[in-house]
Amino acid sequence: MIITMLGKTASFSEPISVREIIASMAPEYLKTALGCFCGGQALELTESVQKDCELHPITFQNEEGRRIYERSLRFVFLLALHRVLPKSDVRIEHSIGYGVYMRLLDRDATGEIVGKLQAEMEAIVKEDLPFKREIWSREKAIDYFMKIGHVDKTRLLAYRPYDYFPIYQCGGIAEYFYGAMLPSTGFVSAFHLRLHGTGMVLQMPSPEDPSSPAPFVSRPKILEVFAQSNRWCNILDVMNASDLNDMIVCGELPQFIRINEALHDQSIGDIAQGVAQKRAKAVFVAGPSSSGKTTFSNRLCIHLRVLGLRPVLISLDDFYLDRDLLPLEENGLPDLEALSALDVPLMRQCVAGLLRGEKVIMPKFDFTSSKRAPEGYPLQLKEGQILVMEGIHALNPALHEGFDPSLICKVYISELTCLNLDHHNRIRTTDARLLRRIVRDHQFRATPPEETLAMWDSVRRGEEKWIFPYQEQADFMFNSALHYELPVLKRYAYDLLNAIPPENPVYLSSRRLLKILHYILPATDEAMPDIPPLSLLREFIGGCTLYQ
Repeated sequence: MIITMLGKTASFSEPISVREIIASMAPEYLKTALGCFCGGQALELTESVQKDCELHPITFQNEEGRRIYERSLRFVFLLALHRVLPKSDVRIEHSIGYGVYMRLLDRDATGEIVGKLQAEMEAIVKEDLPFKREIWSREKAIDYFMKIGHVDKTRLLAYRPYDYFPIYQCGGIAEYFYGAMLPSTGFVSAFHLRLHGTGMVLQMPSPEDPSSPAPFVSRPKILEVFAQSNRWCNILDVMNASDLNDMIVCGELPQFIRINEALHDQSIGDIAQGVAQKRAKAVFVAGPSSSGKTTFSNRLCIHLRVLGLRPVLISLDDFYLDRDLLPLEENGLPDLEALSALDVPLMRQCVAGLLRGEKVIMPKFDFTSSKRAPEGYPLQLKEGQILVMEGIHALNPALHEGFDPSLICKVYISELTCLNLDHHNRIRTTDARLLRRIVRDHQFRATPPEETLAMWDSVRRGEEKWIFPYQEQADFMFNSALHYELPVLKRYAYDLLNAIPPENPVYLSSRRLLKILHYILPATDEAMPDIPPLSLLREFIGGCTLYQ
């Protein structure tokens, strides 16, 4: 059996584990490898290799490596909870920086509880208990989880399209985490559990230093938006994927869509009221990719008109530099996410002139030629007019330098879903945004999903550097998540993702998304017309009358 790794080739007798191959061919990775990529799949360290292949070590610098680490650490937490509070359960909800926010379902967390759980987790890591992988039938899994009271998981597994799947056991409990795991509890020694409000944050390492938990960074405004999303879940009576599926089966999705959209509209109206009360002359709207900035900005303008204001909408994209002047990434490709991709001095000059009431020649970017159009257009703010500017960098302080803060209003928008697969398995907001982008790129930009998936890591690096550090500076935040969107996106994305072959480098990413969609029923034909033409979701699936 011939194995290739990091440009080296070696012969082995079969079978041999991934970790043994690393020890032989790349011992420098023995302490840092969390698995191996193999033909678009993630192999666990304990997995046996039985045929010729090429392997690439997975480390904490890889997105898949961080997910493997988190799954394994979550199991350690659940085992600690089982030992400390055997009758309690937890809901693992959403990320906060490099941590995950969780709350107990039967009580508020306290400093005493968190301290006991931290100590028990440390003890479990020292015990170095193995994560034992077994293949269970769906019926066996449902029977087990029903007996231990995990009704949320049994309801979800009833919708699973496959009859058999891997279950992991450790310390007398079993769990299913929808992905690869580490060999044992001793592999996840870097963590810290801290009390946060009535819940807890399980802090993990950053990619820069996998050896210790990253410092906690408080983000109260983002947490309040997640809390609002939870309140919406309670209003809608949908917390997990099985709740949504039951609603689809019962024919209640159209009504669910209407309530979802009403909550969105109310929230946008509240932000418009806040902008009007502040008497701002310029509103800057920022958010990561596929958050729905463009549709939100248009709808915000409508609400501002209702309040007697006359908004003028401008895209920061018009301030892009010509393509041959763009900064380059390490791979030599243009870095479209960098602030330096914009002509920041020109933007500040234009906005400053507009705020002074002057007539300004505004630039127009031609995306067909990737250059600024030879001629701009004149713009002057008249009495009652307000500038609304949207773009990924709109919250960056460099764009507001020198402006009177009392004239500026900043809005942050993102897709912050609190819908889970089950109590122990969250749906990441980044995965939900990625599904949106795949659908939009395929529908309107003739971009196949393989290309969207291939560029996503670069997009995410740009977000971490240029967007997320400034989100807490916003005056207002808007959660663009729609709790009904995954059944709708499944109609468009499922077959596209399923068509990606195993040999494609983005196959693993496509399978991660498919694992989510496997558990969600598609929206029915009868429900689709209830998605209003001004819905943020229309920006991605089509039919938005704002752009006609």
